[in-house]
Amino acid sequence: MTVSGFALFDTAIGRCGIAWGERGVAGIQLPEAGEEETRVRMLHRFPAAGEATPPPEVQDAIEDIVALLRGEASDLSTVALDMDGVPEFHRRVYDAARTIPPGETLSYGDIARRVGAPGAARAVGQALGRNPFPIVVPCHRVLAAGGKIGGFSAQGGVATKRRMLAIESAWIDGAPARQ
Repeated sequence: MTVSGFALFDTAIGRCGIAWGERGVAGIQLPEAGEEETRVRMLHRFPAAGEATPPPEVQDAIEDIVALLRGEASDLSTVALDMDGVPEFHRRVYDAARTIPPGETLSYGDIARRVGAPGAARAVGQALGRNPFPIVVPCHRVLAAGGKIGGFSAQGGVATKRRMLAIESAWIDGAPARQ
């Protein structure tokens, strides 16, 4: 994967990062504790990339992410992702997760069944925990069995996941998600 640049951008949940290359978006970073921490994380993940102005298709993706995190209808399913180096099972999991509309959720077991690996809920969770494209691959919309929130590896953990689901008006444990 060749990454040509990255940018930071403001959202309702904080300052996020996005990296890109010739084949599309190479990675997205949810907010860290502060802007500098997010920048450092991007430089760690993409050491050869410099901070730059995003090309038009990446700027469009940024605008769609910002809109989604403001609670507006936004379709991220057409954002081109560079999955070079992503294991095949993870690709299938990410593709399945991308079909979950905003405000809806599936369980890890549901995703496992969708990718033809019933009983692999734990492996699905591990793949989503390594998701390099959060928001575009909406791992926050995947819950544990019984509608429980489950884990979340981003800064802020399940509080961040709950906040993102609340923005989308999703339900957790049979009740509306609250920030």
